[in-house]
Amino acid sequence: MTAGTLGPVRTTTPTARRQGARGRSLLLALGGVALLSGLDAALVRLDVWAPVASTRLGDNHGQIMVLGFLATLISLERAQSLGRLWAYLAPGLYGAGALALLTPAATMVGQLLHVEAGAVFVAVYIALWRRAPRPLVAVQVLSAILALGGCIVAATLDVQRALPWLAAFVVVIIASERAELAALSMGPAADRQLLGLSSGLAVSVMAALVLPALGERLVGLSLLAIAVWLIAHDVVRRQLRLDGQRRYLAVALLAGYVNLALAGVVLAMYGLGAGQGTYDVVVHGVFLGFGVSMVMAHAPVILPAVLGRPLPYRPVLWVPLVLLHTGLALRFTGDLAGQTTLWQVGGVVSVVAMLAFVATAVVLAVRR
Repeated sequence: MTAGTLGPVRTTTPTARRQGARGRSLLLALGGVALLSGLDAALVRLDVWAPVASTRLGDNHGQIMVLGFLATLISLERAQSLGRLWAYLAPGLYGAGALALLTPAATMVGQLLHVEAGAVFVAVYIALWRRAPRPLVAVQVLSAILALGGCIVAATLDVQRALPWLAAFVVVIIASERAELAALSMGPAADRQLLGLSSGLAVSVMAALVLPALGERLVGLSLLAIAVWLIAHDVVRRQLRLDGQRRYLAVALLAGYVNLALAGVVLAMYGLGAGQGTYDVVVHGVFLGFGVSMVMAHAPVILPAVLGRPLPYRPVLWVPLVLLHTGLALRFTGDLAGQTTLWQVGGVVSVVAMLAFVATAVVLAVRR
């Protein structure tokens, strides 16, 4: 989720840079629409008041958030790293697929657009791997393949069967980006270690498609292993003693890793079919507790890389981060204790946290 060592290809004139920034802003806006729609859908699923009380929206909540928001954001940054116009088809198709899921059109229309986006996304990563054939980039290629597999499974089987694929995609791509950013502290062996862990996760995901009871538990163990590896090798523990943006980054990362470990433990113990409470912990532990926490952590790097406009760190960024993890703690307590009201309150607090983060980021970027 950063330009990283591959580096974005820079245009040569100010006019071309402005035009490129406008185009990326439009694609980022697609992800923003998916995010707002997904948050509305989250309120629908929580059975509380929502601006648009649409059952269809609630049914497509997961695909809108993971593919319409996270995949659009990630593929947009990777397209800029590659620096080829065709690469922007990936975020465009991910965003368009999310929009299609919002319309009365058949759900399959949006899902097929996501399959096409996934195919382009794989091509983008293969091109990046050809530019820098390193184990770490091979891990990123694998993440794109997992995203494509998840889109195909969602379109041909059902969304729940696609969940391990999409969870693996988010975890592998973010872990690889952290390894890229922390290459000096992790050392040269980190690439190969992460490739081995990610390959094990991919094998577990495929096993879950054939033998769900066993495969889902293997996926949980793989997620836990990656979380432990990240905690052990990343620089977050040392940065907790620092101040300012470095402490903010460390807390956001460590909270994300803890949520990923929790999701892995619950999935390894219970699988996905044990009950709604444990299922909810797994899903939101990975995609909110881990995925969105990583977005909050890296926003001061992601937005400048994509839009060419700085997002300065300010202490106010702590507010949505604390709200997010407070909401998740309440939600998970409600899940495991069977307290519906607590689950709803936690869910609403998490939605407010994400809205607060978007508003804060916009204000900081504009004022800058």
